[in-house]
Amino acid sequence: MTTAKVLLVDDVSLFLEMEKSILGLSPVQILTARDGEEALRLVRSERPALVVMDLNMPRMDGAACCAAIKRDPELSATPIIMVTNASRPADVDACRRAGCDDYLPKPVDAKLFLDKARRFLPLVERREPRIPCRIPVTITAGVRAIAAVSADISNGGIFVATDEEFAPGAEVILSFLLPTGSATRIEATGKVAWVNSARQKSKPTLPAGIGVEFIEITGEGLAMLRAEELKSFIGAQHAVR
Repeated sequence: MTTAKVLLVDDVSLFLEMEKSILGLSPVQILTARDGEEALRLVRSERPALVVMDLNMPRMDGAACCAAIKRDPELSATPIIMVTNASRPADVDACRRAGCDDYLPKPVDAKLFLDKARRFLPLVERREPRIPCRIPVTITAGVRAIAAVSADISNGGIFVATDEEFAPGAEVILSFLLPTGSATRIEATGKVAWVNSARQKSKPTLPAGIGVEFIEITGEGLAMLRAEELKSFIGAQHAVR
């Protein structure tokens, strides 16, 4: 059985690694390119089932590459998701004029990436890679501040070991330091997605606690930088496993 190919195109290695990590659970072969010219050659030779391509790149930008693919009768059916700055209407318009099938705003949200990719390639697994990660976490719920410890983490959420009672759907604020040596705290607003009750565990391999789905990553300094730090950490940990 032939494995479906996904071509990721970006001139920044960090972003390529992040996108590769997001697809880590999907049974696909990942190809990468650093500019539009290289991407066009790979589309012609490898015929990927999906292309995820940055707009702004050297030599040939994403819009020019996308337009060239869509003009070619043999390649025009290739689904292309462009990655661009949604706050710049001119960039979004350039992607649409080039004929892309969809676009992703920067910074790339892992859940949205997977949802859009799965629209064109059902093999894409919506779950995100979870990385074992034991770090102190402060949970704030209303006026309560609870000291806890994480068990694992992903771009989309975290499991926190705690004996405190939480209802599914409850909103919480999490504060933690990644084990990277950085002194900058990450804060995340989130909601309790599921509860591993001490009385009746739905996942016996995990301690009592809560699975929290991130709503927004914030923290000290620029929120976008904190989100990128988390994605970079997840990507780096997944790459060595």
